[in-house]
Amino acid sequence: MLARLLAALTGLAFGLGLTAARAADPDPADWAAVLAAAKGQTVYFHAWGGETRINDYIAWAGGQAKARFGVEVVHVKVAETSAVVSRVLAETSAGRDRDGSVDLVWINGENFAAMKKAGLLWPTGWATRLPNWRHVDVAGKPTTVADFTVPTDGMEAPWGMAQLTFYADSARVPTPPASLDALADYARRHPGRFTYPEPPDFLGTTFLKQILVTRTADRAALARPLDPAEAEARFVPVFAYLDALHPHLWRQGKVFPANVAALRRLVADGETDIGFTFNPGDAATAVRSGELPATVRSFTLAGGTLGNTHFVAIPLNAKAKAGALVLADFLMSPEAQAAKQDPNRWGDPTVLAVDRLPEAERARFRALDLGAASLAPDALGPVLPEPHPSWTTALAAAWAQRYAVR
Repeated sequence: MLARLLAALTGLAFGLGLTAARAADPDPADWAAVLAAAKGQTVYFHAWGGETRINDYIAWAGGQAKARFGVEVVHVKVAETSAVVSRVLAETSAGRDRDGSVDLVWINGENFAAMKKAGLLWPTGWATRLPNWRHVDVAGKPTTVADFTVPTDGMEAPWGMAQLTFYADSARVPTPPASLDALADYARRHPGRFTYPEPPDFLGTTFLKQILVTRTADRAALARPLDPAEAEARFVPVFAYLDALHPHLWRQGKVFPANVAALRRLVADGETDIGFTFNPGDAATAVRSGELPATVRSFTLAGGTLGNTHFVAIPLNAKAKAGALVLADFLMSPEAQAAKQDPNRWGDPTVLAVDRLPEAERARFRALDLGAASLAPDALGPVLPEPHPSWTTALAAAWAQRYAVR
């Protein structure tokens, strides 16, 4: 529904001149002026609020922004980023093209593609002109400038890296499965001991895309928009795998956990053996907080797993653009990135080229103890690129049509 609405209003957004930057907008090239304008502003940061440790990290970053720059940060906790997209769309389509309710949004994938297409993002290329942009590892982490194959064009600032990573309690699963086929075989031999979050939850949809990418012979096609007429045929390998897997899932695949936290609780409670996450440091962080047993270890699949970058973006009608720029730049700083990668906080991998940082900043990352439950960055295996966002939406919809809980 959101995609259809955005498509219908794309022309309206352009017709109203909403994509034009205003003369009064802050210019990152004059950073001193940005800092001066930001002081005293309140930034309404709309970000997923489903994990306590992430909420705590955002609270810490907000405290730093207040103390250092005089910028107040209000974390507006959201369940789905698509709701934020709808809010910005509703405001701009009603003529509210300034003083909007969203100053910064945590975003990537289909939501970014939809906002970019509809002209709902501040289009000045601001992200690549922030002071800390020079530290971003564009060459080594190309998804920092291509979000699910869509060029970012400086409309969003990279915040963290993600790669699908599995984990299991080594006391129960001493030899974890190393492929999707091995995972399906494990599920057959251990009925009810594996499951995945229910799409359209992002982690559940990621599992579907891992199957799609792994089982599609023509991977180049995944980088292009999906032709709806081809969707059914394209998804045959995915549903063939799932049709065989579902009878052996937790509760016979008739009920699914809601999200990453619910999936982790099933493993922690001993109801299932294997979980997975899009944050390679997530298992280590959960072990340290006592959510998972100390014997949990992460593992990956042969051939690689899906990976991407997540970002922050400024809507076109944001009220506190200067404050949003200052917060986005701080979130991208070596200090904030090292704090975010710390398993005692969030454990989210950095977007920076650590080897190119000044020595004092490199030391922040060297001092991090990633923990026995984490895989070393060079042990995560190849990163498989995300399909074009159109595949995500269509795949989740096809899953719901086929398996939605009845």
